[in-house]
Amino acid sequence: MELAIFLVLSVISIASALSILIQRHPIYSALSLILTFMSLAGIYIQMQAEFIAVMQVVVYTGAIMVLFVFVIMLLNVKAEERVPNKLIVMKYFGIPLTLLLVTGVGVNIFQSFSGQAIRVSVASAPGLTGNTQSIGKLLYTQYALPFEVTSILLLVAIIGAILMAKKEL
Repeated sequence: MELAIFLVLSVISIASALSILIQRHPIYSALSLILTFMSLAGIYIQMQAEFIAVMQVVVYTGAIMVLFVFVIMLLNVKAEERVPNKLIVMKYFGIPLTLLLVTGVGVNIFQSFSGQAIRVSVASAPGLTGNTQSIGKLLYTQYALPFEVTSILLLVAIIGAILMAKKEL
């Protein structure tokens, strides 16, 4: 069952990633990118990385892609016009060279992982029940100072962006 879910999510992810490249209108490409992010979040959940999956949905799909769609709509970008017979060399050499590249990368990945099993240990932090809880405990104990410095830097960046965007104080 897990393999079937993984295969479905990976096919959705690859198809929507290809749709990003194929689409002529930027809004459709952005929507395809949102679908790619959502399917990757599903794969993260299947890998028992719930925190990363939630961050994928909240940060990338929720914040960054909304910003992208907002900018695309503000710029009023039109669909790309097709120019016939332009770069005819790319038409005949691009697809075979791309297939050769993908085949070479696939062979290298297969050779590097053949005979090796990837093991994920759930009991990496003793006494903790889940991935999110272990990340939270580390974030607020061992990494409290870098976390607070990052929050101050983000606050300074927000204030700077507001001041730069505002014409008069």
